[in-house]
Amino acid sequence: MTKDLTKGRPLTLIVQFGLPILLGMLFQQLYNVVDTAIVGKFLGGNALAAVGATGSINFLVVGGSIGICSGMAIPIAQRFGAGDHDSMRKYVTGAAYCCLFFAVTITAFTVIFCRQILELMNTPADIIDLSWAYITTIFAGIPGYILYNMCSGILRSLGDSRTAVIWLVVASVINIGLDLLFIINFHWGVFGAAFATTISQFVAGIGSLWKVCRGFDVLKMQKGDWGWSWRRIWNLLSLGVPMGLQFSITAIGSVMLQSSVNVLGTMYVTATTAANKVSIFLSCPLEAMGSTMATYGGQNVGAKKWERLGQGLRSCCLLGGIYCLFTLGLVLLVGDKLVMLFLDEASLPLVPLALQLLRTLVFCYVLLAIIHIFRNYIQGMGFSPLATIAGIMEMIARAGVSFLVPVYGFNAACLASPAAWVMADIFLVPAYFYCIKTLKKRYPAINE
Repeated sequence: MTKDLTKGRPLTLIVQFGLPILLGMLFQQLYNVVDTAIVGKFLGGNALAAVGATGSINFLVVGGSIGICSGMAIPIAQRFGAGDHDSMRKYVTGAAYCCLFFAVTITAFTVIFCRQILELMNTPADIIDLSWAYITTIFAGIPGYILYNMCSGILRSLGDSRTAVIWLVVASVINIGLDLLFIINFHWGVFGAAFATTISQFVAGIGSLWKVCRGFDVLKMQKGDWGWSWRRIWNLLSLGVPMGLQFSITAIGSVMLQSSVNVLGTMYVTATTAANKVSIFLSCPLEAMGSTMATYGGQNVGAKKWERLGQGLRSCCLLGGIYCLFTLGLVLLVGDKLVMLFLDEASLPLVPLALQLLRTLVFCYVLLAIIHIFRNYIQGMGFSPLATIAGIMEMIARAGVSFLVPVYGFNAACLASPAAWVMADIFLVPAYFYCIKTLKKRYPAINE
């Protein structure tokens, strides 16, 4: 069942559409969290550090792949919002061609050069072999990530934010079971954790693909829908590549920061890993709001309903502010217990370090909320290059702070992400008003 976000009260629509997305993200993070928790509890601090040391490069590659898929879903949402189902189906097939190309090339490159990348990141010698075993297996599963995220992007574009969640729930259950089997019974170590995640991601992708192929009358392909069009391919790439680059460019700063933290030693890598895992889980609602606003923006731009864009933005910002206050209170009360989910008893002395980083991040979550909401909204409205510029500003700020880590130590590392968020927000807020002004000039006679 499709959902039209161009009609009805924006706040109600955002909540109804966003909740399934949030549930899906929570489950997606759940099996990442389960991986990390089982690794930390059963394999020890070094194994946890090995997984954590790959976090930034994982975000660089997998996040970039996800960004490409999300960007290519934008014209699909816009055509659906405009009621142009024939063109929408042609964009779906064009996206399939592009995804096949990216799945092959990204997987081949990352698997071949994985070891060299870890060495360039100053990965500590006592964990580099474990890090390589983990992240190479993840990279081999990139086609599964692309399959799932492209299909879920198509489903969201049509207003279906539930199907992908259902398959993520299934994948999460499978992942937990495989984690326990591979790590505890088979003794496959960090490779077992990565292999379980890869299998689970393919399950989610195949299940979502089945829904795309069988679940909607408007997606029943006609013979002419499979034709090649350079214009459509260019439109898809012009939105998908900048969005992927935005993820990757942002991650470059994270890679540089991770490299600086790696130099501090395994102890700091372990503490950073625990804090970041908690933060990633807690930030899922903010990401869900962003994904919701990308679809909301895409459909309403397609329908050329400008007055609803401002209404939707205000509603989502209100939700984001409320959630940030809730999260801050939660971390102040039970933050130590949250980081201990990822640490064994031998790593107990690292709790103060992990808690310092976690509290710093959560205190600045309102800045992160602005990024997710405004950046995704701008992308959904069809201005992906502007979001890429914001990613560049994030990268510059995070990379700049990374050079201070050898001088000021862990304190500087804690401030890197907030500094990056400030830089991005300074650009994104004015950029939104520029986008609105540009759209109204482009279509001056409609919905005024």
